[in-house]
Amino acid sequence: MLPSCFRRPASARTYDRVMARGGRAAGAGLAAAVLGIGAGELAAGLLAPASSPVAAVGDGLIDAAPAWAKDAAIAIFGTSDKLALILAIGVVLLAAGALLGLLEARRPPWGRVATAVVGIAGIAFAATRPDAGMLGWLPATIATAVAVLALGLLVRRIPADLPDGAPGTPGATGAAPEVAATGAAPDEAAGVDRRRFLLWSAGAAAVGVLALVGGSVLRAGSTAVSAVRQALRLPAPAVPAPPIPAGAQVDVPGMTPVITPNRDFYRIDTALIVPSVDPADWRLRIHGLVEDELTLTWDELLALPLEESVTTLMCVSNEVGGDLIGNAVWLGYPVRHLLARVGVSTDADMVLSRSVDGFTASTPLEALTDDRNAILAVGMNGEPLPQEHGFPVRMVVPGLYGYVSATKWITDLEVTRYADASAYWTDRGWAERGPVKLSSRIDVPRRGQSVSAGDTVLAGVAWQQHVGVSGVEVQVDDGPWQPARLAPAVSDDTWVQWSLPWSATAGDHRVRCRAISATGEVQTGTRRGTVPDGATGWDERSIAVS
Repeated sequence: MLPSCFRRPASARTYDRVMARGGRAAGAGLAAAVLGIGAGELAAGLLAPASSPVAAVGDGLIDAAPAWAKDAAIAIFGTSDKLALILAIGVVLLAAGALLGLLEARRPPWGRVATAVVGIAGIAFAATRPDAGMLGWLPATIATAVAVLALGLLVRRIPADLPDGAPGTPGATGAAPEVAATGAAPDEAAGVDRRRFLLWSAGAAAVGVLALVGGSVLRAGSTAVSAVRQALRLPAPAVPAPPIPAGAQVDVPGMTPVITPNRDFYRIDTALIVPSVDPADWRLRIHGLVEDELTLTWDELLALPLEESVTTLMCVSNEVGGDLIGNAVWLGYPVRHLLARVGVSTDADMVLSRSVDGFTASTPLEALTDDRNAILAVGMNGEPLPQEHGFPVRMVVPGLYGYVSATKWITDLEVTRYADASAYWTDRGWAERGPVKLSSRIDVPRRGQSVSAGDTVLAGVAWQQHVGVSGVEVQVDDGPWQPARLAPAVSDDTWVQWSLPWSATAGDHRVRCRAISATGEVQTGTRRGTVPDGATGWDERSIAVS
């Protein structure tokens, strides 16, 4: 035994034991949380893919979050905002698990009670989702039950360290009864208890991780809807889109494609889990201020004379110079024909579209009844809509930001009035009508790209859907505005590419661009944020020429 002058004070050893027990309690809570989350995600993958407990909590947070929080998430993370939210939810749940483990160790059974309360909130989120289904509540219930049971079992297995002076501890006389009975040394017995606890905790966490991975794989790869989509063959368009004009693609390395590939098309929506809608079950109800309601099935929609059109879509959250914009060849049926079929009341001025996941958009009636190619789209760039872009049916409306028009997984069109109804984003402070603003962007050279002195090319895109662009001007440093060469446009509903030869001199330069619309409007240089109806200002690029 060490002399007393070399031994740590009893108070320090007591502090060490308290800290060690607290760490084990937090670890127990963490392991229970991982096991519960994994069990719930696996159950969702097996029983109800749309009712992931983590996604249910995320959807609830999305709906409850103020508009500024959503705007900030999109501005910071862009199209990765959903992944960022899911990761944040996971971190918060794990931290909560650790805290609940501490609570359970110090004040049992309140850690389990608090875990059950958190779980009940998750069950409520899952059960009240618009696309929850009959078993929507079950995965979150399984997650809660597993987490509560695991927390109680793991905390009870935390080793009970003996206090100083107790039999079996250094400096004490005699041996603890259980040590005397087994003949095991105190340190050895304590080590066995610690290893057993570590084994149980690590095992629970490992099973939870495996279950989480399994649930994710099941949701991603084994849905019947994915198989249906892959086997689907869309009918040929009764009205094909006009061919892409020769020269529409500027021949400059690094230039944005005129047609955006599906894999690169931006995705902004409120669905953490992409809805899975079987075309055989899909229905579109058109009702409200109409003479005759209409319910349309998938087969009935495909039997109509479908039309093909090229349309650029843009998110209202796109900052000046941003990439939340894409251009695609869409296949669908004009909404104006369906509205004419049901007989719209003269009192109506808006159509409220609704998604299977509860999202709503308020579209001006005139945008769906004039001559633009506002369609119920079933195809995108020659294939059925990708699931993340609205399969089986979505809306595409030229000239409007997506938040008031581009409803994915659409199931309902209600003809109504702005005075009588509102939509998801307008309830959160965005403008009612959302026409796309005249805008332009510099694509070449890319940000951070090195440029050598001499002859080079500046290039980019410009747009004002359903109006059209007649010109683009470029300014280098504080020099005069120079007219760029405008490539042939596909139509007034698409973006157009531009280019300008530039004799670059060594040094730092500032380049900016502005568009001129077909009506003669010049793009404003006034900088304004995205709220409430889209950003304004000239895209600018700092270029270092060596």
